Amino acid sequence: MSEPLKIQRDGAVTEITLARPDKANALSADMVEALSVAIAESNSNGTRVLVLRGEGRNFCGGFDFSDIETAMDGDLLHRFVRTEQMLQALFHAPYATVALAQGGAFGAGADIVAVCDKRIAAPGTKFRMPGLKFGIVLGTRRLSQRIGADKALGLLEQARMFEAEEAQSIGFIQRVAPVDLWPAIIADIAAAQKLDAGAHALMKAQIQADTRDEDLATLVRSAAVPGLKERIKAFRATRA
Repeated sequence: MSEPLKIQRDGAVTEITLARPDKANALSADMVEALSVAIAESNSNGTRVLVLRGEGRNFCGGFDFSDIETAMDGDLLHRFVRTEQMLQALFHAPYATVALAQGGAFGAGADIVAVCDKRIAAPGTKFRMPGLKFGIVLGTRRLSQRIGADKALGLLEQARMFEAEEAQSIGFIQRVAPVDLWPAIIADIAAAQKLDAGAHALMKAQIQADTRDEDLATLVRSAAVPGLKERIKAFRATRA
């Protein structure tokens, strides 16, 4: 089985590529664990900029539920918990984090974009955050911090698709730029990093509310409602 991630380091820049293009880079349990390890290692290996991108046509298609028929509710709950912990680690990372999105960024893929400090998307990139359609509260408070409560309510209540240009207008992403400009953008971001890890972490602690415990508790309560597997299957059936 191929590795779910490709990781490259160039000086203080670490680039993580989600490497399941045949599955729209959907988050398998193995990919979530590999991401968690890579983020933790970046905390202490001199990384000053962490870049996340997707291989192929899409950034990330959300959770990989291809094993839904054999999964138990407890397995699914554990997967959501580990994903929330990975997203928290990115949100509070002691270095600059950058999402480079193209194609589709759905569900937990859109959540990865939302937690990053710098958020760039190719023209036409599509986003959707449908978790509440099957009762999962994942990333809601962080989204509200990014774009404001009213805009977050509008996106989550309707669980609708929105494209890069709208995403920029509401602050979900900061820039729309074609893929061929991404290397120069990353170089500019790297050159702008003037703080060491300790100072960067202190800065984030002051400007980003730390609600990790509350967010995890809310997620667990939402996922622990009986019938999680059936809710997910019902949602997937509406997309078939």
